[in-house]
Amino acid sequence: MDNGEERAPELRTLRQKVEYMVEKTFPGRKISGRVFADLVKERGGSLSHSYFSNILAGKVTQPSEDILKALGLGFGVDWRFFKEESEVVDDVVAGLQFLAKRRTGEISGLAGRGLDEDGLPPELLQFALALLKDAEVRQPPAGGGPRGQ
Repeated sequence: MDNGEERAPELRTLRQKVEYMVEKTFPGRKISGRVFADLVKERGGSLSHSYFSNILAGKVTQPSEDILKALGLGFGVDWRFFKEESEVVDDVVAGLQFLAKRRTGEISGLAGRGLDEDGLPPELLQFALALLKDAEVRQPPAGGGPRGQ
């Protein structure tokens, strides 16, 4: 029995993600590789129509970051959506570890390796700062304080 809820699709592979975005971005339309490649070009990116078709055919599974950025341009979404889940998780964990070390003083300077020209996305920074704030609230102050009150 259908309760009216739309079930979230499984979006693990690049092909699944691109098919999902085609469906959501161009509902009811079949978009050719050439049309999509032209759209990417109009938005300042570069992606060949045959490469896009190969992604939809499942022949491409690990494209370069430039290809992911072109897909993001074409669909109007953050290119990181197309990264493998494990890579995104690794990025988030690395960012949180960095912020925790920066906060505790283990890191006093910074060299921007691994970040793009925009730096850390504001949403991730806000999330990380909220986590750190929660952790501070849960820990008793150094030197002890009144207990059981």
